[in-house]
Amino acid sequence: MSQAVLRPLSGKEAAKRIEEKFPATVVESDETTVVVKSEALFEIMSFLKETPGLEFDYLTNLTAVDWLDFFEVVYHLTSMKNYHTLVVKTRCYERENPEVPSVVSLWQGADFQEREVYDLMGIRFAGHPNLKRLFLWEGFQGHPLRKDFL
Repeated sequence: MSQAVLRPLSGKEAAKRIEEKFPATVVESDETTVVVKSEALFEIMSFLKETPGLEFDYLTNLTAVDWLDFFEVVYHLTSMKNYHTLVVKTRCYERENPEVPSVVSLWQGADFQEREVYDLMGIRFAGHPNLKRLFLWEGFQGHPLRKDFL
């Protein structure tokens, strides 16, 4: 009996499929990653989850990076049916109130991961059912994983 091996879906291939359905929403792509506009993120993630041949039914990981000029939210997706993975990124250029759509309604596993990013980076997830701090107490000032946190 052979064992199935997960393989990355090319970011360029994913970008092509996304652009066919949602024109002008892909910012950039390469062999491993596709970067999409945050205002289209929820629709794109729904498309990636529900479209035959893609069917990314599992959110492996969700995290964020502070590049000082912008925040980047990073999603690692897996299709258990098609044995492929994909990295999707989106960017927030607003430092005071960065926000992207929540994907909790698509993948329940995003619940604590979005709360962690909110708590430590200060990125809000619009539509999250219970967006509150996960590690730090309410009233804690700031977000300790930001590069400008003092």
